[in-house]
Amino acid sequence: MEKKFRITVEGKQYIVAVEDISTEGAQTLYPEPGSMSVAPTASAPAPTAPAPAPAPAPASGGAAGPGDEIAPLGGVVQTVHVSVGQAVGEGDKLVSLEAMKMVTHVVARHGGKVTHIAVNPGDPVDAGQVLLTIG
Repeated sequence: MEKKFRITVEGKQYIVAVEDISTEGAQTLYPEPGSMSVAPTASAPAPTAPAPAPAPAPASGGAAGPGDEIAPLGGVVQTVHVSVGQAVGEGDKLVSLEAMKMVTHVVARHGGKVTHIAVNPGDPVDAGQVLLTIG
């Protein structure tokens, strides 16, 4: 279908013919809602949601025990401030982790004696990974 329009540009009038091609079978980018129909097929099974992936296990290989101090975030061990056999009190600084150029200090949640250290300076760690054990 063709339509004629009068257009004025900088004081001059022009008569322009415009053809509407949307009604002549031209494909539109977004069809009107409800304008498309799809016949159901009996051979195609209904899609099912995939099973959720299991949560990743901590990199230490096991679950944290009651005396384990874990990494609160992923990063790189900058400094280990204690040694095996050292007595620590609640709130004592144990390990410094660097993540995104910021240092986070891991402190003891309870007092006791350090029985095992699972990381060394420079080691990458994941959130939830066991850093050391206090017995």
